Amino acid sequence: MVQHIVLRILLSPIALIYGIVIGARNTLYQIGLLRSSKFNLPVIGVGNLSLGGSGKTPHVEYLIRLLQPYINLGILSRGYLRKTTGYMEVMSGHGVDLTGDESLQYKLKYPDVIVSVSERRAIGIPQMIGDHPDLQTIILDDAFQHLSVTPGLNLLVTDHKQPFFDDFLLPAGRLREWRRAYKRAQVIVVSKCPQDMTSEEMDKWVEKIKPTNDQKVFFSTYEYGKPYYMYDHRQKLELDSETDVIMLTGIAKPIYVQEYLEDRVNFVNVHAYEDHHNFKPHEVSLVHRALAELQSKKKVVITTEKDSTRLDKHRMFLQEKKIPIFILPIKVRFLEHKKHNFDEYIKDFLLKFRV
Repeated sequence: MVQHIVLRILLSPIALIYGIVIGARNTLYQIGLLRSSKFNLPVIGVGNLSLGGSGKTPHVEYLIRLLQPYINLGILSRGYLRKTTGYMEVMSGHGVDLTGDESLQYKLKYPDVIVSVSERRAIGIPQMIGDHPDLQTIILDDAFQHLSVTPGLNLLVTDHKQPFFDDFLLPAGRLREWRRAYKRAQVIVVSKCPQDMTSEEMDKWVEKIKPTNDQKVFFSTYEYGKPYYMYDHRQKLELDSETDVIMLTGIAKPIYVQEYLEDRVNFVNVHAYEDHHNFKPHEVSLVHRALAELQSKKKVVITTEKDSTRLDKHRMFLQEKKIPIFILPIKVRFLEHKKHNFDEYIKDFLLKFRV
């Protein structure tokens, strides 16, 4: 703890310089020297103030499930760590190197939704509309810092265990910009909350966030589904006290998955890598050997949906070695707080949208 505080102090001058640069850029947008584009259809931005791990992707998926039955929906992402550049529409047959993991995950799970990638959102949106003139709403994935587009609705996600108001600027902390940037959002979602979080606890969080009069604060939690086999979603796995698990992840905060598994199975051997990790052949081989060393009759590898898009390049090895690799699905559920209803708020925004 002391070392962490000392390191933060040592990095504070660099963080201050970083903050000045980011603040200057934001000011140029505020005074109009840099232009921000608006569009004649509803654009919903989903992002965060911190580096990965806030739960942004499951909230984008929540919006997809909420809106897809009623409107023609599109998702625009930058395609983080893809090996391509420029605008590209994501297809189910694409590999993760072409698209980035999150955008491919959206397309594989929701094949009827238009998913595209573009580093420059202000260019990507017109391209999407031009290619698909029947689009009625576009969700911008991880776009809170991309001020070249002004969404009709900005949704900011912050982690219950590491909220933005207790964090610091990079590299002393995990904030991408000053804390006060939260005021750009119309909606703030506190994610990964305990499922039994009380209304009184939520009230205390609202006091700490200090929302403006125009901002709404919602609280969400994770719900995990039954793990399914990576290459046949019909095969489901029952987690129990006789199960031994090799947990293989490359996500920002694997502790949530680890805690969930440890509460339900006999043993968890964690193989965790950095967020968006590009799994190497020898790393998959290590998992295979670790699995073979387990003495349990019921032993499996469990990964996440996002990780599965990057692991699929090792499909031949996984299937040849008959590795029982299962995907743990995650869904978001919103908690009740003072009769505030997230679904109704989103639908009301769309119904009242005017150019």
